[in-house]
Amino acid sequence: MQTTLYSFDDSLKKIENEIRKCKKCPLYRMRKNAVPGEGGHKKKIMFIGEAPGRREDELGRPFVGAAGKFLDELLGEIGLSREDVYITNVVKCRPPNNRDPTDEEISLCSPYLERQIEALKPRIICPLGRFSAKYILEKYGFEMSTISKVQGKIFEGEVIIIPMYHPAAALYHQNLKDDLRRSFKVLSDML
Repeated sequence: MQTTLYSFDDSLKKIENEIRKCKKCPLYRMRKNAVPGEGGHKKKIMFIGEAPGRREDELGRPFVGAAGKFLDELLGEIGLSREDVYITNVVKCRPPNNRDPTDEEISLCSPYLERQIEALKPRIICPLGRFSAKYILEKYGFEMSTISKVQGKIFEGEVIIIPMYHPAAALYHQNLKDDLRRSFKVLSDML
């Protein structure tokens, strides 16, 4: 994948404003709100989900539904809050009926994510879910097998990558909760 350097003035606010006006793919026709991302950047940790859900689409904020509450709980368990980390998604608009994002949607939307990464310069990226993990691991030259095989593992390169199950998956499949908590413990140990 080709890396592009963006100008110094390519701030998060500028990127977020562009995302809110984006019409690159058909998802913009169905959205109430694009969901650029939010949070702090002092800790240099970035969480990247897959795509917004219904509640996120309504509010224009990432991870504000049940999965977001669980994410907040997991962050709290390791002494972090939303203000300490930046949270976004690979795809910035909600796919209909919360279906998986398509390869085309990911391809059209991912330049925004690339620019967010370039602006934030995170030290640690935690992709949440298989689509995010695949995108981030491949971007940094790693192979993706399955989310169950890579979750909680540390991939070190120009950034540290710790793929994790998506919090929503752990809510639907209770047996994944302990694995997700262990992944957050790995993150905590890195800090």
